[in-house]
Amino acid sequence: MFRVQDVILSEDIATSRFACDITRCKGACCVVGDAGAPVEKGEIPILRKAFGLLKDRLTPEALAAADEHGVVQKENEGQYAITCVEEGDCIFVEKDEDGVATCAIQNAYYRGEINWEKPLSCHLYPIRLKKISGMDFANFEYIPDLCSAGCNNGRQSGTYLSEFLEKALKRRYGTDWYDDFITACNEVRSSGVTA
Repeated sequence: MFRVQDVILSEDIATSRFACDITRCKGACCVVGDAGAPVEKGEIPILRKAFGLLKDRLTPEALAAADEHGVVQKENEGQYAITCVEEGDCIFVEKDEDGVATCAIQNAYYRGEINWEKPLSCHLYPIRLKKISGMDFANFEYIPDLCSAGCNNGRQSGTYLSEFLEKALKRRYGTDWYDDFITACNEVRSSGVTA
């Protein structure tokens, strides 16, 4: 573990190679799992508005799940998560002709239809945050079925997870924090720890 300001991070965030390879994983992070992506309370109104704007593009199963459970569900310990259909897909999943799952919110953002890219937890994935005593604890949530293609791609391209998630980490913590984070990652790597 290492610390950057008020964030404790697992060393594998500094040492692991990772670069999303959606053509190989087919968007598995959006469709595999037993619960939806965690969301912050402040994101809930944005997600509800996005659902209203995008519902014509979503599957009938997604519409039914949202109708029955809401766009966001309250989980254990007061946490919130995006609703999923029975098969595990996030209600915001869009699939292309090759079966690649992408985020309808992010697609609308890229088209200039909305000004919010996607939930922070999705943007940070495969890093997951847990708040304890006012501090964020960040872990690399390596799940072979989800992450192996990204890890292989990162090794081939020479991209570290810390670099791949630059935009998301700056979104969460700011540029000054990210600069300190990269310095700390380089120190961790120079200590001989590698993944």
